[in-house]
Amino acid sequence: MAEAGAGLYLGLISGTSADGIDAALVRFDGGSAKLALARTYPYPDDLRTRVLALAKSRASIALDDYGHLDVEIGECFANAAIALLREAGIDRTTVAAIGSHGQTVCHRPTGTFPFTLQIGDPSVIAERTGIVTVADFRRADVAAGGQGAPLLPALHAAVLSDAKIPRAILNLGGIANLTMLAPGRDVLGFDTGPANCLLDAWAARHLGVARDEGGAWARSGRIDEELLARWLADPYFAAPPPKSTGREVFNLDWLDARLPPDIAPADVQATLLALSARSIADAVRVHGSGTREVFACGGGVHNAALMDALRAELADMRVDTTAALGLDPDFVEAAGFAWLARARLAGEPGNLPSVTGARGPRVLGAIYPASR
Repeated sequence: MAEAGAGLYLGLISGTSADGIDAALVRFDGGSAKLALARTYPYPDDLRTRVLALAKSRASIALDDYGHLDVEIGECFANAAIALLREAGIDRTTVAAIGSHGQTVCHRPTGTFPFTLQIGDPSVIAERTGIVTVADFRRADVAAGGQGAPLLPALHAAVLSDAKIPRAILNLGGIANLTMLAPGRDVLGFDTGPANCLLDAWAARHLGVARDEGGAWARSGRIDEELLARWLADPYFAAPPPKSTGREVFNLDWLDARLPPDIAPADVQATLLALSARSIADAVRVHGSGTREVFACGGGVHNAALMDALRAELADMRVDTTAALGLDPDFVEAAGFAWLARARLAGEPGNLPSVTGARGPRVLGAIYPASR
């Protein structure tokens, strides 16, 4: 095994949108993260459908089906890692570890028995790849009273901060999360609410497609300001950090319960896009005093309408993508779980209590050895 903290690490994640598996080979050197190669490997259509159905509020599944899905996703993650290494022409023995986030299917970090649940059997990944695999990153933080999310602010602080300029890193996945990086202050990070999840779900229902490409359909509709105000009145948006959420809250059931009759579907899409942009901008203004730059990553950077809306909402700030900071916006999350694997092998904490609300720093993740 390569020395902990040095060499190549491989990060794997499938996010809230369950579009597929992001895989990134990353080399860490001091305060930099350099992608050696990164790719996205789509889930089979039927698997994505089952994942999204399971992630819905009040979803249930038989234990046999759950077990099968856990292994099936693990196999998909392993195949993604193997394909990436093959394309990169890199021998597995040069990879210190795989950091696998898995697929979140339920996130309940509050209540009497808080928990968060990611599936994708890491033993399968370690066995198929022959590479030590680190997984189950979130539960140690939840056990310590934290939200278990977001975990990427630690990477953002390590490799994307500026010593002089207050900036925010914005991840536009199914759910949007912000990292506020202000010199001289504790890092702050939290989920703001939906980014793409409601947009994608509404487009799937009415257009039969996975997403509204570029936000073209949203641009064709009209924003209903009264409806937008009612949606923004959801208590989640006003709740103070630390906080996290997911598709189990913001889904079509949430939307259907809040829709007036006879509204045009395109107008709903336009208003959903405004909800994402406005809730993000409100969070930046409330919790990021003095922020001058916002750098976005995640699939939402490809939604030109959403990026335009964010620039309009945050007109007094620079709004760009993390490409301007040298990190491909499509693979920041995958790089983050590679970084968390590095931290685990080095015995270093992976969470930030100022972000998650945990009682203190915790070493995150379980190590699954592999036979090479």
